[in-house]
Amino acid sequence: MATSPLDQFKVKCIAFCGEGGQLQAFSFTNASLFMVLSAAAAVLLMVYGMRQRSLVPGRLQSVAELSYEFVANMVRENVGPNGREYFPFIFSLFIFVLMANMLGMIPYSFTVTSHIIVTFALAMTVFLGITLIAIVRNGIHFFTHFMPSGVPMWLAPIIVPIEIISYLSRPISLSLRLCANMLAGHTTLKVFAGFVVSMIGMGGVLSASGLLPMIMLIALTALEFLIAFLQAYVFAILTCLYLAEAVNMEHH
Repeated sequence: MATSPLDQFKVKCIAFCGEGGQLQAFSFTNASLFMVLSAAAAVLLMVYGMRQRSLVPGRLQSVAELSYEFVANMVRENVGPNGREYFPFIFSLFIFVLMANMLGMIPYSFTVTSHIIVTFALAMTVFLGITLIAIVRNGIHFFTHFMPSGVPMWLAPIIVPIEIISYLSRPISLSLRLCANMLAGHTTLKVFAGFVVSMIGMGGVLSASGLLPMIMLIALTALEFLIAFLQAYVFAILTCLYLAEAVNMEHH
């Protein structure tokens, strides 16, 4: 029986379920499981990757070091010296989203970042944290963000509401961008995979009708891996840009 491409996104109860396997407030679901696995994978990568601290790094240590340097450079270039103290948060955010995206590429797994509730929770954490940092560091000067310098006062009734709406929409755009890309990519991959299976069933793997779609499926899968990385990068770099505004506001 054919299944819908959207079945892969269904949240299913694993433990603490209600009658008939129904979800409850404190149910442990497949989404919960893969969030735990994503966090565990991130911790294991850094702990086991750096446990040897070899002068000539192995593969796992190289991945850990490259990840560290990649995010460190991102923070340094986009936030500046003031962003150094926030590096652990941005690094943790990047690694968690990356691991969640990559685990979702495993067949029959679950992609937690394809659910808006997960991405919105991450985005709101970023938004509230950065807003709090901006207020603590800048005080009342924070509110000048909504009235750019050099703008005539008579434009304030138009500019201020636009700036406030733009600022408040950040967690929405941040969460939707990640969720929509992962949802669309995995749905497309599932649909195309079903098409390839049908073509192979008609002509065999080595036939023209089976080989070409198989090659295209491999290319599409490689593209989806690239998108999984890019979405983690985009999420982290946008966090850096928002943070830069908060910590460097006195220089603007």
